[in-house]
Amino acid sequence: MMASLLAIRHVAYEDLDGFEIPFQKRGFACTYLDAWYDDFPSDPLEADVLVVLGAPVGVYELTDFPFISEEIDLVRLRLQAGRPVFGVCFGSQIMAAAMGAKVVKGPDFEFGWAPLNLTPSGSTSPLKHYGASGRSVFHCHGDTFDLPKDAELLASTDAYVNQGFSLGPHLAMQFHGEVTERGLRRWYIGHSARIRSSIGQSTLRLQTEDVAAATSVAHDLVVGDWLHQIR
Repeated sequence: MMASLLAIRHVAYEDLDGFEIPFQKRGFACTYLDAWYDDFPSDPLEADVLVVLGAPVGVYELTDFPFISEEIDLVRLRLQAGRPVFGVCFGSQIMAAAMGAKVVKGPDFEFGWAPLNLTPSGSTSPLKHYGASGRSVFHCHGDTFDLPKDAELLASTDAYVNQGFSLGPHLAMQFHGEVTERGLRRWYIGHSARIRSSIGQSTLRLQTEDVAAATSVAHDLVVGDWLHQIR
């Protein structure tokens, strides 16, 4: 019998991307739930793995986006029960909020490719594969969070200290380690205004072509290491 993975998706182009095949080849049936469109599951513990994906909104925007409160509650129940949660960008912020940590606007919007600085704990975690020579990760966020109580900090960048953390079987990354060159083509459309106002479409495409191939190797390694830890 296949294991189950539920991915909470907030916009169509921010999906599992490079993580989907690594999960599938390890026996996971991947299902998407589109937040604020589909109903959240009646049993938040049912899926073997929950992945909470990115979103171009803030966790603190509860009035404008009322689904966020329900999503935080769902994640909190899984965290408390020790049912594995993997958070990406907005997903990592949801996890932090569910653990009682503060999520706030950051000092600047971090956008584009940049290397990670791994902590000692990060250098032995699944995120270590993003720190290999020649690899960078993709960033697209203007918010940050306090490190949740008892969580281990795994990674930082020059712009933001809290870029990844773990707590028990749960893993969070503020950056978009899941993206591929092909997948980012959808972002070029979805984030066209931001890209034009920051580094420009041509520059971002060239940067992606330079680093995406080396970084794509990490997708399988990160998923494999994480699943090995929690199984």
